[in-house]
Amino acid sequence: MSDHEDKHEESLLEKISEKNKGHDLSSSSSDSDDDKPSESSMKAKVFRLFGRERPVHDVFGGGKQADIFLWRNKKISAGTLGVATVIWVLFELLEYHLLTLVCHLLILALALLFLWSNAATFIHKSPPRIPEVQIPKDPVLEFAQALRFEINRGFAVLRDIASGRDLKKFLSVIVGLWVSSIVGSWCNFLTLFYIVFVLLHTVPVLYEKYEDKVDPLAEKAWHEIKKQYAVFDAKVLSKIPKRPLKEKKKD
Repeated sequence: MSDHEDKHEESLLEKISEKNKGHDLSSSSSDSDDDKPSESSMKAKVFRLFGRERPVHDVFGGGKQADIFLWRNKKISAGTLGVATVIWVLFELLEYHLLTLVCHLLILALALLFLWSNAATFIHKSPPRIPEVQIPKDPVLEFAQALRFEINRGFAVLRDIASGRDLKKFLSVIVGLWVSSIVGSWCNFLTLFYIVFVLLHTVPVLYEKYEDKVDPLAEKAWHEIKKQYAVFDAKVLSKIPKRPLKEKKKD
């Protein structure tokens, strides 16, 4: 009987010790969980340009286009930038026209293929294999849907601005359009498009490389802009009479 009681007491002690260990583990895990929000809150306090919370690669979509803009594949990035430069030189500096260029390229390609096909019988070689080119349906539909969505969203934004509900957004759009009109008077659309294309191939990769130095400067500039806007709001915007709300019709 005494041996049975001793074994029973030992089993109870083992159960108690296991419970204590489990409690310690749960408390330690809860402590670690308590530490996680503090770490995340510390990370959230770090200022990032444009309020982003993801890496630059994810901001650009994280796909092949992001690899091109951030020079993950230097050959493809240099190739696309080179093709854009050649197109800009042809159309802007040499004053070549798009229709003329397309026609000349088609004339050259068709002439070479025609001569090669006829000469193959004389030199006893196989004629060129001309692939059958067809535009796939799904990518075209996806592009059309994406374009339709962006156009509808732009119309919604313009309608919201025209309704007079948000003065800040109205002023920002007016300033943006005014700056765009000034830039458009300096150069034509092709040159502007080429400048934007070059900036997309240079600014993001430089920012990704020096973001720890750029973000503090951007934070100071953003605080200064907010301070100046607060002064402008107090002296100008707050004095503009707002549109009175429509009174409810009496029954």
